[in-house]
Amino acid sequence: VQLQASGGGLVQAGDSLRLSCAASGRTASSTSMMGWFRQAPGKEREFVAAISWISSITYYADSVKGRFTISRDNDKNTVYLQMNSLKPEDTAVYYCAVRRYYGLARLPNEYDYWGQGTQVTVSS
Repeated sequence: VQLQASGGGLVQAGDSLRLSCAASGRTASSTSMMGWFRQAPGKEREFVAAISWISSITYYADSVKGRFTISRDNDKNTVYLQMNSLKPEDTAVYYCAVRRYYGLARLPNEYDYWGQGTQVTVSS
């Protein structure tokens, strides 16, 4: 499975961005959950959101709940992260990831495939 993330950029606090992650390859047999993580300079990679590929059940980190929305388009093999009311502390490289097994997983080592990351910078 190959993942291509896009949509990052430089925005001001309060603005919105939508990230996209297109999956290709053996997605049908290898994708049960798709998630977004982020990593700020000097910090560990942290969970942001995840979505079940079949049921569309979603999970969010407390820090983004109510501001970010994860969704997916199965026909396009694409997952999205709509980010509203962005804050400077949301600044990070955002990564999409695929997990082969169902169920909530918040740790990076629980995901099997990773995209290259897209930079999101929020200025105050």
